[in-house]
Amino acid sequence: MKRALITGITGQDGAYLAELLLEQGYEVFGVVRRSSHAGVFDHRLKWLGVADRVTLLDGNLIDLSSLMRIVQDVQPDELYNLAAQSFVTASWQQPVLTGQVTGLGAVNLLEAMRTLRPKARYYQASSSEMFGLIQEQVQSETTPFYPRSPYGVAKLYAHWMTVNYRESFGLHASNGILFNHESPLRGVEFVTRKVTDAVARIKLGLASELRLGNIDAKRDWGHAKDYVRAMWLMLQQDAPDDYVIATGRTTTVREMCEIAFRHVGLTMDDHLVIDEKLFRPAEVDVLLGNPEKARKAFGWAPEISLEAMIREMVDADLARLAPSKA
Repeated sequence: MKRALITGITGQDGAYLAELLLEQGYEVFGVVRRSSHAGVFDHRLKWLGVADRVTLLDGNLIDLSSLMRIVQDVQPDELYNLAAQSFVTASWQQPVLTGQVTGLGAVNLLEAMRTLRPKARYYQASSSEMFGLIQEQVQSETTPFYPRSPYGVAKLYAHWMTVNYRESFGLHASNGILFNHESPLRGVEFVTRKVTDAVARIKLGLASELRLGNIDAKRDWGHAKDYVRAMWLMLQQDAPDDYVIATGRTTTVREMCEIAFRHVGLTMDDHLVIDEKLFRPAEVDVLLGNPEKARKAFGWAPEISLEAMIREMVDADLARLAPSKA
């Protein structure tokens, strides 16, 4: 039985990836930071019904000794580095932490793998935020990077260190340059979930408005369940490589909001408030990915549309909030 080690297992992608790997017959281990909120951190795994089927281990990306111990104990066949300070907005308030966790943390895990498990396969969660101020209208694996946030810069460092370890030490280490991907498990601080949560609250009479910043920003949004399948497929290839994972379709925040409000029979303009305090210091205006390389290499294509995903997210938030309405 193959063994997989996932950092960030309690996040959106980690939970869906754990579910997928369990379905594939893996033994799944996850690295979790110690928290005083034990019993809360694994809510996504519980939501998917897999919490009792994974083994959680105490560790931290910025503590190399903990990663060395975990890799030594688990002896994983595959390592998926999904952990990060992953909220772009927070990266301006916590730039040093973002660099330590999102950037250097990846190197710590690579070093632990190189030293103790060099024949394992490694996946690094790279990000479309590395493209930032886009240098090409459609971004592919060869598009130059121009990150526009401390988060994007940290992800770029981790990305290039993964390439460096692959080329320097012959590791099977791949980067997935994932564009925005969402789901009912998305944190409420991210714009898609902020929208669906607010729409559900407004529909249930628990709120009256949705406050957003730049609603003309365009993103290439897919479903996390589709994207973790791409992560797994990358590590099944004979040779490591880097792949853009995206839908190839871009949508404005405004259009995404309209889908959510329409689903519950509400008019967006009656409830949406633009708040200038929510604008980013440096905005990424448009992101649009080209997933052709992944399609050709291992047949990956998204299966869940943006519309279906937003409706699923709204319905999940309505179900979550309905008890508080009662």
